[in-house]
Amino acid sequence: MSAAGEHASALRGGGGTGGPGLLITFEGPEGSGKSTLIVSLTAHLRALGRDPVIVREPGGTAIGERIRAILLDPASVSMTAETELLLMVASRAQLVRETIRPALAAGRLVLCDRFADASVAYQGYGRELGPELVDRLNAVALDGLRPDLTLLCLLPPEQGLARIGGRAPDRLDAERLEFHQRVHAGYRALAAEAAWRFRVLDAAASPGQMLASALEQLRGLEHSLLTGL
Repeated sequence: MSAAGEHASALRGGGGTGGPGLLITFEGPEGSGKSTLIVSLTAHLRALGRDPVIVREPGGTAIGERIRAILLDPASVSMTAETELLLMVASRAQLVRETIRPALAAGRLVLCDRFADASVAYQGYGRELGPELVDRLNAVALDGLRPDLTLLCLLPPEQGLARIGGRAPDRLDAERLEFHQRVHAGYRALAAEAAWRFRVLDAAASPGQMLASALEQLRGLEHSLLTGL
């Protein structure tokens, strides 16, 4: 089995969150439009009277946001790959325990902008630390938690980086193209090995088309929190 396949198997067991709530994660390389998709999806859900919980990684809690500032600060240029991974996982552990698990236990719909797969793609593949190390650390942070569905927004790295050219680059944005190519390859490998959970969206499509595709995938879950979408 490939490294990505081992990762997929580690997340497969038991079927999602195991509680009354629903955890949807959104993944993608830089400039993929996933954050824009979450904004439009959230607006759509609220127009229907739903109240999703919106979180992001790294961050999502007061402690996590402080970690995020360190991770993305261009001044952190000397940060090692191992430090980056450990900080990402630390933020994730706090988010799972402080926000995501309580929300799921309360029967809430949680939308998460990046989650555990991001560390596999960015630190496992991008930083070349290997998925196996990332999996071992993620296991501590997740404590058995798994997304019910992962929407992966994909487009070629060159296109994604061109999209973000107008904003001030953070530490990850500023990485060389080769790094972003490895991240993209990592996401593709994960999606291929874990097709039961991943749904790939064409990030080159318009925001409206991406929203329509996301809604179609959510309806496929046939969960009570998503009726009437």
